[in-house]
Amino acid sequence: MAGYTPMIQQYLAVKADYQDAFLFFRLGDFYEMFFEDAIKASQELEITLTGREGGTEERIPMCGVPYHSAANYIEQLIAKGYKVAICEQTEDPKQAKGVVRREVIQLITPGTVMDGKGLTDKENNYIASVTAFDDKSFGLAYNDISTGESKVTLLTNFDEVLNELAVLGAKEVVIASDFDGELQKKMRERDVLAISFEDNSSVEINFSQLLEDLNQDKLKITVARLFHYLYRSQKRSLDHLQPVTTYQIHQFMKIDYYSKRNLELTETIRSKGKKGSLLWLLDETMTAMGGRMLKHWIDRPLINRDEIENRHHLVGILMNHYFERQDLREKLKEVYDLERLAGRVAFGNVNARDLVQLNRSLMQVPFLKEILLSMDMTDMAEKMDPCEDVTDLLEQAIVENPPLSLKEGNIIRDGYNAQLDQYRDASRNGKTWIAQLERAEREKTGIKSLKIGYNRVFGYYIEVTRANLHLLKEGQYERKQTLTNAERFITPELKEKEALILQAEEKIGELEYELFTEIRETIKEYIPRLQALAKTVSELDVLQCFAKVSEERRYVRPQFSEERRVIVKDGRHPVVEKVLNAQEYVPNDCIMDTDREVLLITGPNMSGKSTYMRQIALTAILAQIGCYVPASEAVLPIFDQVFTRIGAADDLISGQSTFMVEMLEAKNAIANATQNSLILFDEIGRGTSTYDGMALAQAIIEYIHNRIGAKTLFSTHYHELTVLDEELSKLKNIHVSAIEHNGKVVFLHKIKEGPADKSYGIHVAQLAELPAELISRAKEILLEFEQSDTQTVAVKREESDPQTVVVKKEEPVREQPAQLSFFDEPTETKKPELSSKEKKVLEKMRDLDLLDITPLQAINLLYELQKKLK
Repeated sequence: MAGYTPMIQQYLAVKADYQDAFLFFRLGDFYEMFFEDAIKASQELEITLTGREGGTEERIPMCGVPYHSAANYIEQLIAKGYKVAICEQTEDPKQAKGVVRREVIQLITPGTVMDGKGLTDKENNYIASVTAFDDKSFGLAYNDISTGESKVTLLTNFDEVLNELAVLGAKEVVIASDFDGELQKKMRERDVLAISFEDNSSVEINFSQLLEDLNQDKLKITVARLFHYLYRSQKRSLDHLQPVTTYQIHQFMKIDYYSKRNLELTETIRSKGKKGSLLWLLDETMTAMGGRMLKHWIDRPLINRDEIENRHHLVGILMNHYFERQDLREKLKEVYDLERLAGRVAFGNVNARDLVQLNRSLMQVPFLKEILLSMDMTDMAEKMDPCEDVTDLLEQAIVENPPLSLKEGNIIRDGYNAQLDQYRDASRNGKTWIAQLERAEREKTGIKSLKIGYNRVFGYYIEVTRANLHLLKEGQYERKQTLTNAERFITPELKEKEALILQAEEKIGELEYELFTEIRETIKEYIPRLQALAKTVSELDVLQCFAKVSEERRYVRPQFSEERRVIVKDGRHPVVEKVLNAQEYVPNDCIMDTDREVLLITGPNMSGKSTYMRQIALTAILAQIGCYVPASEAVLPIFDQVFTRIGAADDLISGQSTFMVEMLEAKNAIANATQNSLILFDEIGRGTSTYDGMALAQAIIEYIHNRIGAKTLFSTHYHELTVLDEELSKLKNIHVSAIEHNGKVVFLHKIKEGPADKSYGIHVAQLAELPAELISRAKEILLEFEQSDTQTVAVKREESDPQTVVVKKEEPVREQPAQLSFFDEPTETKKPELSSKEKKVLEKMRDLDLLDITPLQAINLLYELQKKLK
């Protein structure tokens, strides 16, 4: 470094501690970047790359962004997964000897964003830490620094870690520097934007009180790692951090990453957006914090019946009080984000407008309490803490419309502080005196254009145009500045007033900032109460949201069955129903009990099999988050887990084919499901050959039926599997009906008992408007297949080993054309004589109308004919 200038040496010394971040190095009105940072930032931000002398022969690459607009550039980098270290001057340049001292005052990362576009109002911004222990278990802690929420859990394997990170949508994960590289790679594949390292996991005194409720060393170590990283990177007060709470994943309905995606709970598969998801349907919340809690409830449905039914009870009260609910919504609309306002107070980046928002929010609490009491929701009303001391303070201290900047003044109300009032009086009277002096001097001199002005360089002055200078008496004013068309003067009296006014204005700015800081520190003491209030308001917001949606969409309160019965009458897919016109949606029943554990669903493509399966899962999830459900009647068990295998998708990042993804998702369900789980399998086995797929599908059905006993909906195009209802006592066939009309298929979208009669694949292709010539040819080929393909598949269990599935393929011997020689004339092959029994079988086959029987009937008939031949 010796060859570089002192300033560049300083830059490199600071950069050495922040190798994984862009270093925004403050020089005057710009944040500058140098070397590799400059090259990379110029590309990512599309700004000009320049260079500067640095003491060596080669110019140093450099680029910069204006200080006042840096936030936009920082947000762009953070959104791409980068980190930004803010390096500011920490020494008065007037007192500095040599290069002004500079230090990093904050490290901004994807997981530690406090404000700006990097935060979405109705979404948490989580940073997580993962700690691996010697017994192969993992500790996972997470925190939203903008709200102060912190939680921790212990997990038994890394798949559970990945699933939690996906559910949380964690933007950044903090791990030890020796964390396994393969596991790091898996985390990045789950959309973790940034991985950071922290090796210090000791419990320090500055946050030990936040860990008081943790009773295991593993939990404390996991959280301590996260807190060390937060304190080290943020370099400021984090007084808003809430005491850490523990949770266990089995306390909630488990919905793995794939199932959550397949069911489109919080985002759609295709667009990755909110519209079209269950969250989109339900989100009638009026506050940002209510929106975040709604998402949290959808991610973690309850399994405790008392807690679920308590939510249903409150939703019922709100549904029965329409006018009171409307009043609640109006008042909630006036409540700002109390959680994040409290966080900004502690963090030190709150401004006067934020405090006005806080005051307006708290002013709504007495009204909310009054409405709740009128509906006999006493318990929730009692939790509503209006924090009167805070509202009294803010009413007295902060003006109604303060400026955005804290340095401009005009923040504190008159009458709040006596010293400030004195300064303001001096400033205001001084300016009045200036105006009076201007009028007096005009009269005295007779110069109507004479004016008294002010600028920051020369202060107050009397300005006279050159044309009027002859009207002044000798020595009347003291000359101060000469302009092209005028002269500026000063008087001893004006100098005295100038000193008084400027001193007062300077003191006003300093004192207002000091008073604002005192107010902020006072409010800090109320942060725990504000956070508790925010939680109660959020719960109320979500419950009124459930009530509004349930009433408008004709949902009913579900009942819960200890006998694991499912009775859903007129069930609907809530999102599809909203997208379609409600009158166009065809409702369906779903009945499952101890004799009806597995439903095998057949029917043509596009008929609604997947929609039917999803609506059962969404109905269960809605019930267990505390909402009413889309049906005319609903009796449900409380499911501990939901597993889905719906839709086809390659996992290109992990190098897995559609079929491999299908098998992995099936394995996840089979390995983890219990009798109290819900399994949805759509078209298992279609990614391989027909017989492979059919064998796997049947084996999976039998395994779930005989070993697991979970409620299962299994849709398939393998019509051969419909015979399983004869072998498996708890499996029933249902189908989605369709009819042919004028050669075209009409989907009725109605679930009926029994298997489907046809697949209608070519009809669906016709609906997709494939060329008519192609459709016609496909029908010809299908007819040839159906007339010539006499092979049968007998799928049964060997008596010696009932766990082994054997697929036997028996084909009748077909005539083979004689081998032709290039040199000999072809010889005529004599056909063998047929027995009378064979002739009768052939006659029966000839008279068959294959297009008028179902696949199941065809298989049974072939079996009978084969028996006759034997």
